[in-house]
Amino acid sequence: MKTAAYVEILDREGVLLAEAAEAAGSDAEVPACPGWRVRDLLRHTGTVHRWATAFVAQGHTAPRPADDPPGLDGAPLLTWFREGHGRLVDALADAAPDVRCWHFLPAPSPLAFWARRQAHETTVHRIDAESARGGEPTGVGAEFAVDGIDELLCAFHARPKSAVRTEEPRTLRVRATDAPDAVWTVRLSTQPPVTVREDTGDADCELSGPAARLYLALWNRLPFPEVTGDGALAALWRERSGVTWK
Repeated sequence: MKTAAYVEILDREGVLLAEAAEAAGSDAEVPACPGWRVRDLLRHTGTVHRWATAFVAQGHTAPRPADDPPGLDGAPLLTWFREGHGRLVDALADAAPDVRCWHFLPAPSPLAFWARRQAHETTVHRIDAESARGGEPTGVGAEFAVDGIDELLCAFHARPKSAVRTEEPRTLRVRATDAPDAVWTVRLSTQPPVTVREDTGDADCELSGPAARLYLALWNRLPFPEVTGDGALAALWRERSGVTWK
């Protein structure tokens, strides 16, 4: 996907997140994030947006801590969130393609990284806000969902901090049933997972389903659509795959 497409998705998803949060109310529980209420979701996502904006807009070339979330609530918190989201969209849209700044996953460029990462960050948390609101969630496009699965498996869980490990070598297959060639083979061991974008060799367990549902299931927002083989590996993913940004 092109950077401009990620920015467009980020723009739309942030608007939807704020609308869902406003409809739910800041005290509503967020089912996918135990212990969180909507105010926590807005504070977290708004803080991440401002953190990301600083790298792109100010060209920081080393990691920097995020500011503490504000103590705002209600309408002032929503205004704060919307302002920060708008600044992030503008920073990414206006940045030079060759902008140099720190980023933490492999990408064609720093700008491509931040646009992609923030589009997915905001989409997943938009789903959280809509779950707090209740009702039918807004859909996720198959192409974008496949891209999100790719980022999660091939980038996030290739890092040393991934806790998805097994004592004996095991193989997990992930297959999107509604997208061509959207299949991943994840080799598990005592080391970080090694993922390739291909259907190769036997698998101990396969997770499959439509790309959008699989994307959200791998981010632990929905149950897995279908599990075949050793269900213990699906349970292992549920228990160990959580990604924290600090």
